[in-house]
Amino acid sequence: MSHPSSAPAPLSPDELAALPASERIRYRLVSARRRHHANDNIADFVQPGELEELKAEVAGKMAEVLRALVIDTESDHNTNETAKRVAKMYVDEVFRGRFRPMPDVTEFPNVSRLNELMIVGPITVRSACSHHLCPIVGKLWIGVLPNEHSNLIGLSKYARIADWIMSRPQIQEEAVIMLADTLQDRVKPDGLAIVMEADHFCMHWRGVKDNDSAMTNSVMRGAFLKDPNLRREFLSLLPKKG
Repeated sequence: MSHPSSAPAPLSPDELAALPASERIRYRLVSARRRHHANDNIADFVQPGELEELKAEVAGKMAEVLRALVIDTESDHNTNETAKRVAKMYVDEVFRGRFRPMPDVTEFPNVSRLNELMIVGPITVRSACSHHLCPIVGKLWIGVLPNEHSNLIGLSKYARIADWIMSRPQIQEEAVIMLADTLQDRVKPDGLAIVMEADHFCMHWRGVKDNDSAMTNSVMRGAFLKDPNLRREFLSLLPKKG
């Protein structure tokens, strides 16, 4: 996806190398006019070794956040290494879907010409709300109606792709669309349906502090959108949510 900003002034290799890792990555993104929102994958613009530099940079910034919160991390044994732990968590774990390429997905032709409804789920998904970086934890179900030209993928690959997309700051409504777009491009089915139900800890932990609310949303593509009977069959086969 393109980036609306104008290209930055060209930098020499030495000038670029002198920048922090985050600024080098950002320079490449802006130069390519590529968007880099919270839920975008930027793996193509990260060079070998830069994620380790990025973790060190994030740790330094996080140490400043803790200092601004008036936490004495030097004498407090509980928070002494917190900045490093948080940096590792963000870059290597909960936001790894931003910095790593999509996992390998083996595709194979639909030799048997399968054209019946297939449902995968529930797949447990974990993310973080883009607004407050609070956890989002939920489950999703994927319905696929293949055709003879579809590229079939293994069941575990649906979970891997979902985890890759969710492992970055997300908004649930956008996340299911991103997942649908990715699966549509990979599988090329006649129909695709996704239902996701998730708890948002920005509601449980802060604000209204409502422990009972969950969000459910869906995306219907192709035959699921056009055929109410197929859509009804898919929804009826889902286990009771909640």
